[in-house]
Amino acid sequence: MPAGVIGMGTYVPEKVITNKELETKIDTSDEWIQTRTGIKERRIASGEIDTSHMAFNAAKEAIQDANISPDDIDLILVATVTPDQPFPSVSSMLQHQLGATNAAAMDISAACAGFIYGMVTAKQFIDSGAHNNVLVIGVEKLSKIVDWEDRNTAVLFGDGAGAAVMGQVSEGRGILSYDLGSDGSGGEHIKQDEFLRMNGREVFKFAVRQMGESSLSVVEKAGLTKEDVNFIIPHQANIRIMESARQRLELPIEKMSKTVDRYGNTSSASIPLSLKYDLEHGKIKDDDVVVLVGFGAGLVWGSVALRWGR
Repeated sequence: MPAGVIGMGTYVPEKVITNKELETKIDTSDEWIQTRTGIKERRIASGEIDTSHMAFNAAKEAIQDANISPDDIDLILVATVTPDQPFPSVSSMLQHQLGATNAAAMDISAACAGFIYGMVTAKQFIDSGAHNNVLVIGVEKLSKIVDWEDRNTAVLFGDGAGAAVMGQVSEGRGILSYDLGSDGSGGEHIKQDEFLRMNGREVFKFAVRQMGESSLSVVEKAGLTKEDVNFIIPHQANIRIMESARQRLELPIEKMSKTVDRYGNTSSASIPLSLKYDLEHGKIKDDDVVVLVGFGAGLVWGSVALRWGR
C-alpha cells in the first residue's frame, strides 16, 4: 500500500505583528512589504513558548485527526532549524510529551524544505515496512534568530508548526513521486551567525529557477502532465517566488495556496500550515493531484507530488 497523509494538525501563536506595527520600529512600510512579499502579518511566539511547545500542539491535533493514539506512532521526524536547544532533540522531547512510548525519534535540518524532506524520509520507512505510522512535523520559532533591526529580514518571518501523520493509504493515493536536491555552493546566501542573514537578491534568483524546475520534475517523475495537477502548495516565502512556480505549471491563480499574507515565512512549517488551511477551506478534495514544493538554506530544495486521500 502506498504512503500518504492520514492526519493533519497545526499550531500558530496568538500574538500577531502587523506590517503597521513594524513601521513604528524599522524603516519600512506596509505598502513596501505587501508589494514585494505579499505579507500582511505574522505570528510571533512569546518567550515561554518554544519550538517543542508548538510542535506538541500540532502533533496532538494530527494524531487525533488520524484517529490513532500516541502509542500507534512508531517514528517521529521533526524538521526544524530552531530547536529549543542543540540537544536533546525536539523529536525526543516530543516523544516524551506525547507519551509515544513505541516511537523512535530524530530531527531533520533542511531549513524551509524540511517538511518535504521529512515526508520523503517517512515514505521510505513506510514503504520498507519498518514503520507504520510516522509523525512528521515542520516547526520553527524564527523570531528568536531574527534581527528585529534588520529591515531586510525582520519583515519576512513568523513562527508556527504543522504536523502530518503518514501511513498507508488506499491504492493510487499518497505520494506519487518526489524530487530532492542541494547546491551547497550557495550556502553563504542564507546563514545564521548571531542572527539569520540573507542575500535576498541571490536567494530570489535561485528560488525562482529551482522552484519551477523541481515542480516540473516531480510531475514528470509521477508520469503526469501539467494538466493533471489540481493544486500547488509552494513554500510561503515570497509571493513573487510562489507565482513563478505556479506559472511554470500553468495553473490558474486560484489553484495556488496562499497563506504568506497571514503567517509570513515560517520556514519548515509553511507547507503543512498551508496544506491544513487549504483542506479546511475546501480547496483540496479527494483524488486531487497536489504538488508541494519548497527551497531553503543549504541551499536545498524538495518537491512531492501526491494524490490526496486516505
